[in-house]
Amino acid sequence: MGKEINNMVKVWDILVRVFHWSLVFFVLVLFLTEDDFLTIHSYAGYTVLLLVLFRILWGFIGTYHARFSNFMSTPQMAIKYLKEEIAGDAKRYIGHNPAGAIMIVALLVTLIVTGFTGMATIATEGKGPLANTFIASFSGELLGEIHEFFTSVILALIIFHVLGVIFSSLAEEENLVKAMITGKKKKEKQYNENA
Repeated sequence: MGKEINNMVKVWDILVRVFHWSLVFFVLVLFLTEDDFLTIHSYAGYTVLLLVLFRILWGFIGTYHARFSNFMSTPQMAIKYLKEEIAGDAKRYIGHNPAGAIMIVALLVTLIVTGFTGMATIATEGKGPLANTFIASFSGELLGEIHEFFTSVILALIIFHVLGVIFSSLAEEENLVKAMITGKKKKEKQYNENA
């Protein structure tokens, strides 16, 4: 075959990329401050919730590949895709594949629940935006345990997400981390027969 033609396509807009890497940073801050730096931990948690709120809004009004309507999937579609990916014959997606779509929803929902239970936990101590609400009357110990459980779920989802990105990058022969930095992915391979 000839020389491969430059065939990159813009997929991830700047807001999706800034959201993604900001979320990575602030979730890392959350894990590093969870026991000893409650003020930093709380503000990082509020920031994550604001980022998630932005992403949900952008999922309805954003660019083509950012909109939920263009990549939503069902668990059955994700499982079928994963089986095909393992077998080496999965359809290639320019945007999110079905497994990635399910991961996005799982992460967003889990981040919301974790953030809310974190705010509810400190509300029982008279702190945070929920301090003067009925939520402050709940058991701080129970809310703390729920918060810790969902923190563990987030960690598990992050591990699966990273493994999925590595596996898909290798299977599709495309650096998906680089794509989330540059915003560009390869179109279907095309070759210049004259080169």
